[in-house]
Amino acid sequence: MLKKNKTLGEFIIENQSSFQYSSGELSKLINAIRLAAKVVNHEVNKAGLVDILGEAGDTNIQGESQQKLDVLANEKFIQTLKNREIVCGIASEEEDDFITINSYDEKHQNKYVVLIDPLDGSSNIDVNVSVGTIFSIYRRVTPVGTPVELKDFLQKGSEQVAAGYIVYGTSTMLVYSTGHGVNGFTLNPALGTFYLSHPNMQFPEDGKIYSVNEGNYVHFLQGVKDYIKYCQKEEGDRPYTARYIGSLVSDFHRNMIKGGIYMYPKSSIAENGKLRLLYECNPMAYLAEQANGIASDGFKRILEIEPTELHQRVPFFCGSKNMVEKLHEFMTKNT
Repeated sequence: MLKKNKTLGEFIIENQSSFQYSSGELSKLINAIRLAAKVVNHEVNKAGLVDILGEAGDTNIQGESQQKLDVLANEKFIQTLKNREIVCGIASEEEDDFITINSYDEKHQNKYVVLIDPLDGSSNIDVNVSVGTIFSIYRRVTPVGTPVELKDFLQKGSEQVAAGYIVYGTSTMLVYSTGHGVNGFTLNPALGTFYLSHPNMQFPEDGKIYSVNEGNYVHFLQGVKDYIKYCQKEEGDRPYTARYIGSLVSDFHRNMIKGGIYMYPKSSIAENGKLRLLYECNPMAYLAEQANGIASDGFKRILEIEPTELHQRVPFFCGSKNMVEKLHEFMTKNT
């Protein structure tokens, strides 16, 4: 049983031996993410007081308008990871291509790559709604001592060695897993320290919340439409409650605590769905499975999808086991 009131730093040190590769490098990497999260949290909390609201005037690789805080968060995470000299490569949702990082050690001994969505749900910033950061960590597959290559990033989600998210809300939390369950740490703003507040987080097997943008209902596949109607039907413990924030981190976090299902299906207007496999779906699927949940594209396990490009999109369904399995029944009936 994990004790609360333990700091994130203490937790990392105490659990370092349980990492598959216990060199200390992964621990330093998570510490770097912790530092960057505190910096971004500080900037998010200043929104409205300084000129960091609204659009930056540019678009990212997906053709989406970048918010000013998107750019700022991207810069802070990349800068922090570079300065710590602990990764050999970074891929960001906000960058066209991956970034190669050469250690000051000419042998380039760093073993890990990080994939990151620096500010998930950033369009919510202007209206003071929770946003987040999502990160994913892999061990490189190319030889240590050489520059990283695309294949270091195009790994199946099942190969992740760690993943997590930070939610910037009424309190700031860092939630992550290294393959031994999911633990959540809440930032004490007075001390600038994360404390273990949610040990051994798990999805309830059942839930009463479904999270989907029902404004796109007419464009969904029939299986998704039928499942939504099932959620709305008055029978047994239904109808379920619809809750959709529009920030994957926030919706996922609520559903993991209360029990529910998150859905972003493909549709007639988004043929492959909207969420990115590498920056959003894989890390959240990793956390879902570590927390007794399920994550799929409606038919198969997200973590078994073979990536083909850095900014690949896939349909995404995740949450409480019984809810996702019921969705699968409706999807299978309509294939």
